[in-house]
Amino acid sequence: MPIQGTSSLKGFMLTAVAVSLLAACGPKPSTEETAVTAPAAATQATKLTYPVTAKGEVVDTYFDSQVADPYRWLEDDRSAQTGDWVKAQNKVTFDYLAQISYREQIKQRLEALWNYEKIGAPATEGDYTYFYKNDGLQNQFVVYRQKAGAAAEVFLDPNTFSADGTTSLADLQFTEDGKIAAYAISEGGSDWRKVIIIDTETKQKLEPELVDVKFSGISWKGTDGFFYSSYDKPTGSELSAKTDQHKLYYHKLGTAQKDDVVLFGATEAEKHRYVGGQVTEDGKYLVVSAANATSGNKLLVKDLTKPDSAFVTLDGEGSADYTLVDSAGDVLYFETNFKAPNKRLVAVDMKNPAQDKWQDIIAETGNVLSVSKGGGSFFATYMVDAVSKVQQYSYEGKLVRDITLPGVGTVSGFDGKAKDTTLYFTFTNYSTPGSIYAFNPQDGSSQVHFKPAVKFNSDDYESKQVFYTSKDGTKVPMIITAKKGIKLDGTNPTMLYGYGGFNVSLTPSFSVSNLVWMEMGGVYAVPNLRGGGEYGKAWHDAGIQMRKQNVFDDFIAAGEYLIANNYTSSGKLAIRGGSNGGLLVGAVMTQRPDLMKVALPGVGVLDMLRYHTFTAGAGWGYDYGTAEQSKEMFAYLKGYSPVHNVKADVAYPATLVTTGDHDDRVVPAHSFKFAAELQAKAGGTNPQLIRIETNAGHGAGTPVSKLVEQTADTWGFTLWNMGVTSIPEVK
Repeated sequence: MPIQGTSSLKGFMLTAVAVSLLAACGPKPSTEETAVTAPAAATQATKLTYPVTAKGEVVDTYFDSQVADPYRWLEDDRSAQTGDWVKAQNKVTFDYLAQISYREQIKQRLEALWNYEKIGAPATEGDYTYFYKNDGLQNQFVVYRQKAGAAAEVFLDPNTFSADGTTSLADLQFTEDGKIAAYAISEGGSDWRKVIIIDTETKQKLEPELVDVKFSGISWKGTDGFFYSSYDKPTGSELSAKTDQHKLYYHKLGTAQKDDVVLFGATEAEKHRYVGGQVTEDGKYLVVSAANATSGNKLLVKDLTKPDSAFVTLDGEGSADYTLVDSAGDVLYFETNFKAPNKRLVAVDMKNPAQDKWQDIIAETGNVLSVSKGGGSFFATYMVDAVSKVQQYSYEGKLVRDITLPGVGTVSGFDGKAKDTTLYFTFTNYSTPGSIYAFNPQDGSSQVHFKPAVKFNSDDYESKQVFYTSKDGTKVPMIITAKKGIKLDGTNPTMLYGYGGFNVSLTPSFSVSNLVWMEMGGVYAVPNLRGGGEYGKAWHDAGIQMRKQNVFDDFIAAGEYLIANNYTSSGKLAIRGGSNGGLLVGAVMTQRPDLMKVALPGVGVLDMLRYHTFTAGAGWGYDYGTAEQSKEMFAYLKGYSPVHNVKADVAYPATLVTTGDHDDRVVPAHSFKFAAELQAKAGGTNPQLIRIETNAGHGAGTPVSKLVEQTADTWGFTLWNMGVTSIPEVK
């Protein structure tokens, strides 16, 4: 779920999710080595015996309708009863997975391909150049640093933060002189963080850590202190209780956290669910974003050179999105979709900040814009049918050049300080491992800085973009990736992955997990559904609230296209998605259980009547609406809510629900309830299982060892239920 989280160190930190996207693959296998064999009959002959899930008597009234919620007790993540249920479910699931003869083989293949050196783009802080590196199968990336001409040394090793690798580095920010650093850690995948402040030369802690920090960046004000955001600790469970008043704090070094000053969010008038503060690079201004939803934010600015200055409101409505890109004296540069659905870059002079005085630096075009800066230039990255195009601009808005890219795919980076003479960008696509390029902003030249040293020939795979027609006639793009020469005979195991929400764009990126899937003869297909951001705000808004069914229809139409064009058949089609994508899978499998053989809803939003009552879930109302909003909105939500649409004696596809017991973004109760409903009602013999990762959250920071195990289990479950009995070994 794209809720505000932590920012990364100058754009070069690699999260665990990025690890999977950048992971590379091994030697080219022969066709014979990857052939899968299927028996004539399904592998499951009898329905599994599931743990008994007790039913309660809870009934909620919405307008004039009563809705039973028999599994409400599973929302209590602190109860012994829920804990026992989790253990019993995991036992059934892992006993089932243990029968899959090639599960360990898939795991070993994943480990073999994952085990290569991965390096992040460097950034200069003070006298050192810092970069992230993973030797191969390390659970977390390690932060290294080096001085010119000296050997690199370990600066921070998150693998030492906990014995099992489940404590991750979530953010790392330096003072301008590079002498002090503040870094945030996440324990067990939780969104609650601790912030630790150290002397960079000695690496020693300077003061007690800050605790209970959530959905926060770290933005330094000189060397005196920094701004961060959090909520008051909720009453009840910190992993599921509602949090809806975010506050921006200033922490002055050498003082106790209890004395931190609230800069914004303390009063009822300033109450917002998501508040963030960012200091301009020159330290002159503090820019504050305040929002009640994941779309749109209010914009306020404070002059830090005047201690008693009031906030100046640039936009008090919060209906548009704003991101600070840079500043030059009193001029602030914002990327925004204000009066520009595909976004533009505007300059705001704080001496005369009225909206009618804002100037376009990079005007809106027909493609969605994302802006970065470095080396004295702006870089405009456009999505053109979900692939990247980049242009370089001066601060006056003059086009400097089109940037030559390594190929067709996704580009990120071009971010740095004004004084930087070298910038870095990363290029990837579905068959190309992420490589880092050094870019000269003066002449536009680039050269390879780091390319993964893996024995993988991307020419053996190909991606094809198609445009298919959804139910209402809308054309939707989809990229289909597989081995070259794959036969279109309807027999290929096919993974259809989707998201479709929160303005999130799915662009081409590489993944070891997906490579292993394709190595085994699988097809990997990603449609760019409405609700995403691939075509700007209009595309996003076409898939929200009472238009949410458009997203499900787009996904269903993608599956039908793959079947109609003989990539696969309903017996060899799996659908997969996580978070909002988990909702997508849950809704589609309950609406069209005949379309696919396997459904894989991960960390999903599955109870649409109560999602907004947990943690910061109420902020998702822009995309979903809420059951209390209106009688019509309640009926619409109930009409597709996966938990409320499992029907008795329907043969649902083989389902593996996945979640983490420390997920405080989309609480695991969503998945618990959905699994309980499936097990109680589903007809047929397809398994309805839930895999609950312990000491794990929504995904970010998940150790590599767990990612490998989760993927092996998921791919194994999928192929097993497609009738695959063996997969030849790949060397």
